Amino acid sequence: MSHFNDTIYNNITNYINTLKIERNLSEKSIKAYYSDLSSFSIWLKNSDSNIIELDLINLYISWLQNTKQLKDTSIKRKYVTLKSFFKYLLNKKLIEFSPFENMRISFKTTKKLPKTLSSQDIIKLLKSPIDDLNNIKTEFRKTICIRNAAIIELLYCIGIRIGELVNIDLNDINFIDQTLLIKGKGRKERLLYISSPDVIDILKNWINLRSNLNPKCDALFINKYGNNISIYSIEDIYDKYRKLAKLDSKSTPHYLRHTFATELLNNGADIRAVQEILGHSSITTTQIYTEVSTERKKQVLLKFNARNNLKL
Repeated sequence: MSHFNDTIYNNITNYINTLKIERNLSEKSIKAYYSDLSSFSIWLKNSDSNIIELDLINLYISWLQNTKQLKDTSIKRKYVTLKSFFKYLLNKKLIEFSPFENMRISFKTTKKLPKTLSSQDIIKLLKSPIDDLNNIKTEFRKTICIRNAAIIELLYCIGIRIGELVNIDLNDINFIDQTLLIKGKGRKERLLYISSPDVIDILKNWINLRSNLNPKCDALFINKYGNNISIYSIEDIYDKYRKLAKLDSKSTPHYLRHTFATELLNNGADIRAVQEILGHSSITTTQIYTEVSTERKKQVLLKFNARNNLKL
């Protein structure tokens, strides 16, 4: 292993620890940083290069594009990670030069519009746990079904991410004010209002039955063993009711967040307010929903506007 690769390999852990302390990142983000840096270190070892320079970084980017055939979004993330890491090495005087200082690279970002569910699909989905409940005999299964209904209702009613849902504790919910404290990305907290009386009732019903699962933690939603429910369980729950409701097999729990946001904008909500409700750090992220809502308005006007067919 070359001196340069030694420097990189030996300082990955130090850099990750610095990120944990200074930037308060989530465990998922930390794993992504570690994965990106480890991949580069392995590639560098195999490249047998004695010096890290601009050409070498370009070779690595080319390898990611052509050999690994990664998406531009994935390559951009790896590029940003490496640039930040080399800046750290430079600041620590572990290297004399960062190849990224003179590097300019642009990534094609294919804009994917958020996928949403129709009003009819939402009704079918929300009804499916109720229909399921009518066919259940045991108290245990009824408890699980009522929990599942509360999960799907909450995801749609306030448009939170499933990662945020699994981190809700009992003391985060205030039934008097009808508010819910959400711990979002980057440990940012936001307070959301549960506007639907039906959803409040469904949540109260679940909390009254929660003790049937012998809770071992303070999480609002627990699994059958009494422990904090996982995001994988949420995906399985959604999948179950998606099938029962006969919805598109490609749809995921995140469709509920997309649908929630698009409907807010379709109904005239202010984009800044939607940004705050969704917990987006940048308005740019929220703006993609305006494209979906504008498209819907366009289709309605093309189809139903009487002026289209008037001949003067």
